[in-house]
Amino acid sequence: MLRLAVPNKGALSEAAQLMLKEAGYRIRSDRRELVITDPLNDCELFFLRPRDIAVYVGEGSLDAGITGRDMLIDSGAPVEEILPLGFGASTFRFAAKPGTAAEVGDLNGLRIATSYAGLLGKYLADQGVDARVIKLDGAVETAIRLGVADAVADVVETGTTLRNMGLEIFGDPIMHSEGVLIQRSGADQGGGLAQLLHRLKGVMVARDYVMMDYDIRAERIEEAIALTPGMEGPTVSPLHREGWVAVRAMVPRKGHQQVMDALWDIGARAILVTDIYAARL
Repeated sequence: MLRLAVPNKGALSEAAQLMLKEAGYRIRSDRRELVITDPLNDCELFFLRPRDIAVYVGEGSLDAGITGRDMLIDSGAPVEEILPLGFGASTFRFAAKPGTAAEVGDLNGLRIATSYAGLLGKYLADQGVDARVIKLDGAVETAIRLGVADAVADVVETGTTLRNMGLEIFGDPIMHSEGVLIQRSGADQGGGLAQLLHRLKGVMVARDYVMMDYDIRAERIEEAIALTPGMEGPTVSPLHREGWVAVRAMVPRKGHQQVMDALWDIGARAILVTDIYAARL
């Protein structure tokens, strides 16, 4: 049986459960549930603090888990990312009062407050910066005003909270994070985990593509196929109307309206676009 860790709360929780639901797995109906069994998919789901998930997976207590890349690296646990999931995107950045620093090298000898001491300590060491890391739980934006730190390192989505505290972002991003599927380093990816990987990849394809159907004159089929090459080539079928064919192809969701415009311009008609619920490629 596959034992899978899922975030129990926070920004990653809802998105992770939605993806699992789209992949055909059971999800909890009550936020107070900590463990649920999914006998149809031979799986147990454990709802844990996102920061703890890498530790449980790294210890081998669970087979796999969904957490943030930032929390994965910060944990220092013997786990590896096996699939980026495309949700929960954020950036880890430095911020300070204007004039404090312009780049990471300016942080030598300063105090940096963060909730991600492991991640930040590794980054500073890699950059050859000797700074004091001050670990705080939760929000760190007030650390400078309270005299605890000279700069902060934190997850940034819009930067509004930092600006409201009179801070400015500086330097290159420390890292880009998103929700990821993880497993213990070197562990096997067979059985239930292989099935989970296939299903999650299928969900991401279904989210990124749409199915497009249209009719077009046979002499213009090559132009049409150039616009809609599909994944392994489009399906082309003759129509009862002489000289016309029907075409079906997967096209990227982003920009599909422009593809429809281009098809119309070369004579395609009855152009239809439908969502893809699931996919296996």
